[in-house]
Amino acid sequence: MTALETQPTLTPLSVAMREGSMAEHTEAENAGFTTDLLEGKINELGYLHYLEGLRTVYRALEEVGRELADAPELAGLHDEHLERGAALDADIAYWSARAGVAAEHHSPAAAAYAARVESTRSAPARYAAHHYTRYLGDLSGGLAIGRILARTYGLDADGDGLAFYRFTEIEKPKVYKDGYRAALDALPVTAAQRDEIVAEVKAAFHCNQAFFEELGESLADYQR
Repeated sequence: MTALETQPTLTPLSVAMREGSMAEHTEAENAGFTTDLLEGKINELGYLHYLEGLRTVYRALEEVGRELADAPELAGLHDEHLERGAALDADIAYWSARAGVAAEHHSPAAAAYAARVESTRSAPARYAAHHYTRYLGDLSGGLAIGRILARTYGLDADGDGLAFYRFTEIEKPKVYKDGYRAALDALPVTAAQRDEIVAEVKAAFHCNQAFFEELGESLADYQR
């Protein structure tokens, strides 16, 4: 029997991805910058620099995603309604004006993260790990973060400055996420590719942690 034929007896891929990266996910979530952001302690400059780093990552994520959209290893995952590029551009313009500085911050950690994403151009299965890590996260904790930031900065959750957290074409995030996980579990990947995907999810969270740690080095400048 081939690896593909025996795959249905394995742990569902979405479960293997979640459970296999749990430690890395927790470490990234507990980075100092993340904690301060969720506690309302980060000022406009810090949030602007955070968004600029994300823009670097999502530019790579979405360029590569469009190139690989028809790859069998990504069947059912690519969806233009998930793309965050335009929302990030709008938010960056808003926060640049609010912080009173030009949007020209460069993040080496975000650039390294983007390079990691770009390295998956020839490995669609590995790219799926980055797609999952970013977008499923955006549709989960990301929505909660948006509500926290609205309270922190006195904003309307549906107004300017928080476009990144709005998925206007996805009415029911839970239903969408359930379908997304089902698509992951149905991907035609071999056992070896499954292992690569789980390893790449771990790498994605390490990239996130490095980005947060870099931001944490400037916490003195970012405190509200």
